Amino acid sequence: MRAQAVHARSPASTIATLIYMPTEHEPVLAAELIALLAPEPGQTAVDCTFGGGGHAQLLADRIGPTGVLVCIDRDSAAEARFAEFSAEAPCRTRFIGASYEEGLRTLRGEGFSPDMIYMDLGMSSMQVDAWERGFSYSYDAPLDMRMDTRQELTAADLVNEWPESRIAQALRRFGEERYAGGIAREIVRRRPLRTTSELVAAVKAGMPASARFGGGHPAKRTFQALRIAVNGELDALDDALPTAWEMLPAGGRLAAISFHSLEDRRVKRFLAERARGCVCPPELPVCVCGHEPEAELLTRRPVDPGAEEVAANPRSRSAHLRAAVKIAEPTGAGA
Repeated sequence: MRAQAVHARSPASTIATLIYMPTEHEPVLAAELIALLAPEPGQTAVDCTFGGGGHAQLLADRIGPTGVLVCIDRDSAAEARFAEFSAEAPCRTRFIGASYEEGLRTLRGEGFSPDMIYMDLGMSSMQVDAWERGFSYSYDAPLDMRMDTRQELTAADLVNEWPESRIAQALRRFGEERYAGGIAREIVRRRPLRTTSELVAAVKAGMPASARFGGGHPAKRTFQALRIAVNGELDALDDALPTAWEMLPAGGRLAAISFHSLEDRRVKRFLAERARGCVCPPELPVCVCGHEPEAELLTRRPVDPGAEEVAANPRSRSAHLRAAVKIAEPTGAGA
């Protein structure tokens, strides 16, 4: 179950008031993830991004009463959902209230060596549906975008305090926004920006009229870029992947579900590098590098949602799942 946001608007305010009602939470690529992780009774697992707990529930059912599931989430709202999940979970559980790279470092420091680690990257449905958190360009809300509400930096701080060049750089790097320069200029010209609707208006004004139609909402890339910048998402992923891999024993499995190309490319590259064997120049008659693969890819191509899942949950459309199994510790000169 998850908390679905139901919103009531007051004539005196355009900012939504939240009321929570329970509804079913459908985790993305759930059956595919479980098949790749292949959990067995008594095993240990780390869910790096607990969110609504959908993946955690399916995995907990399979590892059973002798299994251990550690769940990590930086969102304080997720801790309350975890408490409900843990009360009825068929396995032993633990929650770490931190970003997933911090949580993994904590577990590594304890010497924890799980059988599997998985990540469901990006925003959770609950964060998108909570209007007042400002993740969506579809609702008028304060410019927040923090996954951890204890964090100081918000999207409002970024758009109102960063120099134009830094905003443009963020839009290009994290949103692959073609019109980053014009949008950044318009954002700076309209300061201060306080709400998502004001930001959407600035984005539209900062791009050619022809670019506002087709290819999805014109503010999609800008909102993605600002959210990533506010939460340091790509740096966190770059830190988390090697930490997770180091924790796994031989036979351990690592899986990640990403929702845009910036995440997917990082996961793909990381796993491919560990699955690579000899790196000697092809003209050498024998291998002298001594480098052997430490991973076997379980997904040569990303696993994507089927048409039925996309129809039932349109937000799953951009999801990509990749996974690998650790077959050996690093070898060779670079180990």
